[in-house]
Amino acid sequence: MKFNTDDTRITGMAEMRDAQALLDEIPLTEQGSSFIFNTRKACGEIVAGSDPRLLVVVGPCSIHDPVAAMEYAEKLAAVSHQYRDELLILMRVYFEKPRTTVGWKGLINDPHLNDSFDINTGLETARRLLRDITEMGLGSGTEYLDPITPQYIGDLVCWSAIGARTTESQIHRQLASGLSCPVGFKNSTLGDVQVAVDAVMSARHSHIFPSVTKAGHSAIFSTTGNDDCHVILRGGTEPNFDADSVQASCQRLATAGLPQRVMVDLSHANSAKDHERQKIGAEAIAGQLQNQSNQVLGVMIESHLVAGKQALSDDLVYGQSITDACIGWDDTVVVLDQLAAANAVKGAPR
Repeated sequence: MKFNTDDTRITGMAEMRDAQALLDEIPLTEQGSSFIFNTRKACGEIVAGSDPRLLVVVGPCSIHDPVAAMEYAEKLAAVSHQYRDELLILMRVYFEKPRTTVGWKGLINDPHLNDSFDINTGLETARRLLRDITEMGLGSGTEYLDPITPQYIGDLVCWSAIGARTTESQIHRQLASGLSCPVGFKNSTLGDVQVAVDAVMSARHSHIFPSVTKAGHSAIFSTTGNDDCHVILRGGTEPNFDADSVQASCQRLATAGLPQRVMVDLSHANSAKDHERQKIGAEAIAGQLQNQSNQVLGVMIESHLVAGKQALSDDLVYGQSITDACIGWDDTVVVLDQLAAANAVKGAPR
């Protein structure tokens, strides 16, 4: 008797549309491609320290309502123009949510918020939203969780992150080595910065690995390595946005022979999951900038039209997060103004 030893825990398989068909259906325009190319270049220059601006990735914890996301993007586009001399502002446009255990995994996985898992529609919605945000002259940043996702949306992303739960993953380090945009690696959920430093080192090297093409075929990919990778401090058992923590992290980078510059995530463990405490972190970063520190290359802020968060239900508050709590729009403008003013002081002659 031959036993069945394959797919014993698989309950179903459905056809997934190929990425190239979606790119053809929702193409990146010539104007959009120029904007993304130049924005990525500017992000890379900020990472390297040759552009004195502060990189700011700000927006909802996750996207669940494309209409509210577009309203937020319109507001942010206007503000980004206002602060363009001091801040390079990208909208946080997160479609994939890593969960500690289980929960809603993001718009791509479940776009209808009802456990229907209409992933093909999720991919289409995500790509269309990124294209529309790009066309208004605003860059997007996202987190890559599933290694196939970049084939569907990667040409529309200016900056990306690898999260705290996946920074140690060889698959994600390989992925980052071939991405066309700068990539930030977060320290671990417990606060270990060395794993992020190791990830940056790995992703800066070339890799050869199996993956899937835009046509949906299995292939062996070869990458150049990504020199625009950097560390993101997101806290751990304690916050790590303070000057001493930033300095300690930069010393780790120096020991590894890497540029001594980090990004700071003002949310997550750096805010102890209290969205209002992001403003405390922003004040601390502003102080470091005013003290002429060049070690902080950027910040991440979780922000939405309406402050706080809500449970997933049939009666959602428009413009409020259904995942992590966010600061509201008015507070967001205050924080951006504070950071822009501090960066201007950093750049002023003494």
